[in-house]
Amino acid sequence: MKKVSHRLIVALPIVLAVVGGKALSAPDRYTVQVPGGLAFAEFEGYLNWEIIALSHGGDALAVILGNPAMIDAYKAGIPGNGKPFPDGAKMAKIHWNAKVNEEAPGSPTVTGDLHDVDFMAKDSKRFADSGGWGYGAFIYNTATDTFRPGNLKDEPPQDQDAKCGFACHTVVENKDYVFTVYAKR
Repeated sequence: MKKVSHRLIVALPIVLAVVGGKALSAPDRYTVQVPGGLAFAEFEGYLNWEIIALSHGGDALAVILGNPAMIDAYKAGIPGNGKPFPDGAKMAKIHWNAKVNEEAPGSPTVTGDLHDVDFMAKDSKRFADSGGWGYGAFIYNTATDTFRPGNLKDEPPQDQDAKCGFACHTVVENKDYVFTVYAKR
């Protein structure tokens, strides 16, 4: 009887650690999807894309990245030449909460905690009712190291569909719904 109890006492913490570890580990970001819209998985590899531009607004800093199709389109003069971006062009915008680095000379504003990652994908058939672009906003939770689709309680509010960014982007319809200008290098 003592042997069984001893084995149980030794095995139980190991089993709990394995099961508990799986329950506590963060889900993979590439499993998150906007209902009826873009999936984070459609942008796998975005961290290796080329920088299009930087952005600073309010209490946030952002970098805007483009996949090779997007960068090639910019280099070809789109949207300034009046042509639309090609299907397959994609953008990612990573937002961080801004903070001041007191240790650096001049106390520059630098990136703090990750806030969200937004995506745009050009697919004129799939997103015909939103100017050919699909949109997705994924809010980051620092405590759980997870992402969730943006919702109407977020700032700015996000509908949970592929058109969540379309209303804001209609003011740049003449630029194929893209605000970001490719920065001179």
